Amino acid sequence: MKAAILRPFSLIALLTIIVYSQLSFDHDWNEGFQHPLTGWDHILCMIAVGVWAAQMRGQAMWVLPVVFVSVMSLGSLAGAFNLIIPGAEAMILLSCLTLSALIVRGIRFDTSINIAIISLFAFFHGYVHGQEIAAPTSLVFYIAGFVFATLLLHGVGILISQLLLLLITFFVSTGLNAQGKDLSPHSNTAKPNAHFDKLAHTVLDEISVHGRADKLIGIADSASQGKVGQDQIRYRPIIRPGEVLETVPGLIATQHSGEGKANQYFLRGFNLDHGTDFLTQIEGVPVNQLSHAHGQGWTDTNFLIPELIESLEFKKGNYFADTGDFSSAGSANIRYFNRLPQNMLRFTGGSFNYYRGLIAGSRQLLNGNVLYAGEIVHNDGPWTVGNNYLKFNGLLRYSGSNGNQNWRVTAMGTHSDWRATDQIPRRAIGMNTIHRFDAIDPTDGGKSHRYSLTGEWNRRSANSLTSVMAYGIYSKLDLYSNFSFLLDDNETTNPAGCSGLNGLQSANRISTSIFQTCGDQFGQPDDRWTTGLTANHTVFHKIGAFDSETTLGIQVRNDNIQNALTKTHAQRVYGITRQDSIWVTSISPFLQNKTQWQSWLRTSAGVRFDGFRFAVNHSNIQQNNGTRYDGLVSPKLGIVFGSWADTELYLNGGFGFHSNDARGINTRIDPASGDPVNRADPLARTYSAETGIRSTWVRGLQSTLTVWWMDLQSELVFVGDAGTTEASRPSRRYGLEFTNYYQPVHWLTLDADFSFSHSRFRDTVPGEGNHVPNAVEAVIATGATFHDVFGGFYGGPRLRYLGPRALNEDNSKRSNGTILLSAMLGYEFNRSFRIQAEVFNMLNRKDDAITYFYTSRLPGEPLTGVNDFHFHPVEPVSFRVGFVLNY
Repeated sequence: MKAAILRPFSLIALLTIIVYSQLSFDHDWNEGFQHPLTGWDHILCMIAVGVWAAQMRGQAMWVLPVVFVSVMSLGSLAGAFNLIIPGAEAMILLSCLTLSALIVRGIRFDTSINIAIISLFAFFHGYVHGQEIAAPTSLVFYIAGFVFATLLLHGVGILISQLLLLLITFFVSTGLNAQGKDLSPHSNTAKPNAHFDKLAHTVLDEISVHGRADKLIGIADSASQGKVGQDQIRYRPIIRPGEVLETVPGLIATQHSGEGKANQYFLRGFNLDHGTDFLTQIEGVPVNQLSHAHGQGWTDTNFLIPELIESLEFKKGNYFADTGDFSSAGSANIRYFNRLPQNMLRFTGGSFNYYRGLIAGSRQLLNGNVLYAGEIVHNDGPWTVGNNYLKFNGLLRYSGSNGNQNWRVTAMGTHSDWRATDQIPRRAIGMNTIHRFDAIDPTDGGKSHRYSLTGEWNRRSANSLTSVMAYGIYSKLDLYSNFSFLLDDNETTNPAGCSGLNGLQSANRISTSIFQTCGDQFGQPDDRWTTGLTANHTVFHKIGAFDSETTLGIQVRNDNIQNALTKTHAQRVYGITRQDSIWVTSISPFLQNKTQWQSWLRTSAGVRFDGFRFAVNHSNIQQNNGTRYDGLVSPKLGIVFGSWADTELYLNGGFGFHSNDARGINTRIDPASGDPVNRADPLARTYSAETGIRSTWVRGLQSTLTVWWMDLQSELVFVGDAGTTEASRPSRRYGLEFTNYYQPVHWLTLDADFSFSHSRFRDTVPGEGNHVPNAVEAVIATGATFHDVFGGFYGGPRLRYLGPRALNEDNSKRSNGTILLSAMLGYEFNRSFRIQAEVFNMLNRKDDAITYFYTSRLPGEPLTGVNDFHFHPVEPVSFRVGFVLNY
């Protein structure tokens, strides 16, 4: 038993030594790490080694991967030094065929023979790839990265082998169950199903949420569904609130501007921009904003307070009737505590003038509980023109219960303003014109407000649940950006209201001539009221002898919006491209049924209708006023088989959609050029399906393996930065996700999530390729957390990898990968006081947080501009130290 627990530690220790022994590596390690992940042939071959090693069992399971990377390193050195070894390519092909045959036939040799076979394969594999190492590359750093990535893929192969074994057990057990048990609908021996019993008590009862440590066998409706608890957030280094969403396996939240702006998100081959196609909710209230000035689906999560989060439940795909608009790629619902485990006073200070103060607590008042929180944050960041980000954030909640009913009323408010350093052109760095932390236009920035009031009421009876939730939100944003610098307005010198800059000009190294004209800065004001209502009634009943639950619900939402696209200089308006009053209303009834047909079979089936009204009034261009209606019916289906040996198999499929911007839906005249344009389709249909497996068969280990597919219809989309519409082609995405959560002992958890995707346009356009720009191809996130060690230590490291991706349709321009290693270490002196330190980007890598390829213009360049990479750098190594006083 002890040996079984220690084996994962041996692999983890090896990986840790490899990483930490090279703290000074940068580009070369990155190149080596990415190499095995850049082609499916590399990935499949390395996974195959892990599968074969797992078939050997015993010590061979760990010895063969270690031998492989060791001999592979020697082969890489031989290739790098250009030693002549004939027949290398043929030997690799022969080795691959031999390995495939050994796996399929399940042939086992003596350990020494296995080592000889794997060594032969590894040497020639390393030799060929060693010949591809560029001359100035550091061999140590390159090979270290190559070894690390290879070991990760071997580990994937080992776990896949174990899951395949469980799958065989799955089908064998099906036959045995059918022969050995009476599963007819008339059998009276069936026990009540815990799945429905737990659902019936979730709404009212206060439960302890451990997140990914909770088993979802017998509860989840898909392999990609899950939840995260406070323990997974508390011990995790988080540089900004939006990174809470990175607890969703495969999701990346990054930033390309100032801290007050909404994050940019990536998931399942999507560049989700600021939130399109991923629905984010707080207590069931949607955060995504329709027809937003900066872009459809704008999701600003800067109002989140991580310490208040009790749980985050996530679902991926179009398989759930209770989620509609923006949820094609997935959704997340964040819930706050009604009552905190402990009141807290927290203060944190760190690099780049980062300061944060938080007070939060709860107490009983009359027959209920009051939850309160207040937060203030300041951050300059490493930028030459400091962000001067300042945020005030607060929450007040009153909740209570009476018999079979409960309720809560929540008020939230946040205000922030900031200066922004947006993405900069790579060529300016090469010309030594600016530093990587400089700004081209130092007057970019913004100011935002968000205030909300939510009321929720729940009632439970013996066989039903009723929930009603209503909300109102007021939000206001003033955003100023300049992405192309002098491309659009390069000759208009000092027009009215466009003369001179403020004192920030001297902080930028670019020639002041860039500011002698208006430049391309634009403003995007957005002022809105959002109101909504969600009501659900669930009945627990039987269909014949089978346990079943049926939910009938309705969701209503209304957005009253005033927004615009303006021409600005130093945040002063001198022209209006478009200005609109927008009214978007949606009504969405849905019906969902979940039934346990047999002990090994259950289904979830649903249907949803979404009806929309898109109205644009008082546009500055009369022809762009109008009202359009549209609606879609979206069926959903899920089938779950199992469990056998604590393992379930899932099949899911469904229709979904996302709405388009009301302005693009009604636009007939391009507001910038005055040319006629086609109107966008109001609703864009999506189709998706997935199959997966979830297992907790290995004690302490929870794993899911999911293969998914999604098609998007041809559509027209509104481009918020240009105020017009742009054609988009039909696309197809598919991929694989492999998630693991391992808790060998109560004080330690390890997690490793792997996501690979393939995204292409489905049509053919002459002269263009079929790659979807900025579609993510690979995401790896892994880490460890510990607590109550040596009297009170807690924390852990976290590694995140965002792989290279195409930046244009023909794949001729690609981004580099991004690797970030961060960590937390704290000590709890007693229940009342603890201190902790966090370090971000421990390796001080100079990667890009995000990369684009487009046209811009700097002073002295051709009026048509220059096509170039534009990037926003990750922040350099930084530290934060804080203390927490519980009272």
